[in-house]
Amino acid sequence: MSLLTISDIKLPVGRDEKELLAIAEKRLGGRAKYFAIRKKSLDARDKGNIRYVYTVECSKTPIEKKERVFERLPDYKKPSEPVLVVGSGPAGLFCAIRLLDHGILPVVVERGGKVEERERAIDHFTATRLLNPNVNVQFGEGGAGTFSDGKLNTQTHSALNREVLELFVRFGAPQEILWLAKPHIGSDKLKTVVKNMREYILAQGGKVLFNTLLEDIKIQNGQVKEALLRDLNADTVASFPVSAIVLAIGHSARDTFEMLDKKGVLMRQKDFAVGVRIEHLQSSIGMAQYGKAYTQLPAADYKLVSHASERATFTFCMCPGGYVMPATSEAGGVVTNGMSNYARDGRNANSALIAQVTRADFAGDSPLAGIEFQRRLERAAYFAGGSNYAAPVQLIGDFLKDKESSRFGEVLPTYAVGTSFADLRTVLPAPVVEALKLSIIDMDKRLKGFASPDGILTAVESRTSSPVRIEREEDLQSVSVKGLYPCGEGAGYAGGITSAAADGLRVATALFAAFMA
Repeated sequence: MSLLTISDIKLPVGRDEKELLAIAEKRLGGRAKYFAIRKKSLDARDKGNIRYVYTVECSKTPIEKKERVFERLPDYKKPSEPVLVVGSGPAGLFCAIRLLDHGILPVVVERGGKVEERERAIDHFTATRLLNPNVNVQFGEGGAGTFSDGKLNTQTHSALNREVLELFVRFGAPQEILWLAKPHIGSDKLKTVVKNMREYILAQGGKVLFNTLLEDIKIQNGQVKEALLRDLNADTVASFPVSAIVLAIGHSARDTFEMLDKKGVLMRQKDFAVGVRIEHLQSSIGMAQYGKAYTQLPAADYKLVSHASERATFTFCMCPGGYVMPATSEAGGVVTNGMSNYARDGRNANSALIAQVTRADFAGDSPLAGIEFQRRLERAAYFAGGSNYAAPVQLIGDFLKDKESSRFGEVLPTYAVGTSFADLRTVLPAPVVEALKLSIIDMDKRLKGFASPDGILTAVESRTSSPVRIEREEDLQSVSVKGLYPCGEGAGYAGGITSAAADGLRVATALFAAFMA
């Protein structure tokens, strides 16, 4: 018998997944020599009958797992100068690995440090409030996603998404991400995965240069020819000949955007969203989503959208059992982000609660106007928090009443640098404040307790996505400079780990085509 796929198998919470094999063999009519779970999701629509729903594959004959075979490009078609990949977030790492797998040796440059250095820098900032502008939650090995929840679900429908998951597993991510409906790695496991990626790049002959900033590019006849790289430890600059530069710079590389703008690289303003981090007790979210069964289930999450105001408002990067992180990369600013470990066992749940802002909200026509908009909010948050990197906070109940908070209730903040009570109207634009108020009340109708008066709002969530798009052609090169490949979230072509990684793969494929031409 050929491969049999069985869908919509339901198991009540607490049942052993070994039962799936028995069900499969009954349908198969004999012993399965091959069996695999292909999809697993949770159906919690009826809180009295919460069930896992599976899709499995099975066969009476063994099925050998085929290793992916990569076609090596002929030597004479390889570039004469290195491909420089700027940034070691998911876009940069996945682009570099695909290049390596096809016989092209990349050089990855990262302004931040290795994961180990990042952890030390973040701990130092938390303890001393002394910021390293190049090694922090935004910059360093793995990108901003390293200190997040490591969520891999995406709304994009790229055929590359499966390959992204397979590559993560190849470098140490849990196998379950291949079949879970809402896969996540967790920040703790993701750190190991990106280390493994780095070690693979080095073992295969590629290079990874940490604490190295792309300071400038040299263009000749419309083609990028050299990169000027600054060693941030030695404070020296060296010229580096290149065949191409992949700009996987992330959404916070503001000085790089400024350099590109001065070079005449065509960019444009891009809509994004700003707001706060909202925190509740994880147990409250679990009870609201699953009822009393929540103690037997993984930490509950949520995803909410509201159109109660003229501005679309939504939750983003929800971190079950997580922590609100200090995510600034510039002196004199406060930025928040969310992080969860794999176990998602923290006391609180947190999520970005953000409202859309458009180019009409920015001042001026500069392609970098959105960056200045972000900076204004971040500086306002810094000032409202006491000008010492403490984050301004307000209880949900007080926020809805335009009242400054004076004490915490049952929810205690997880922002480790410290918090200070403030009126968040001094941080956020009035239209955003009003949109958030209406959305909290509206979302509470769908998630009971979302508007709990003791919940905490921490400002400011400003780095949700890039405020800039670097324009590129159909061949994925910059419309302004040949050999320059804008890539991933920072360039405006992705919105999360999976889509950024997929864009890295896409850009690598475009490079092959260019070299083969």
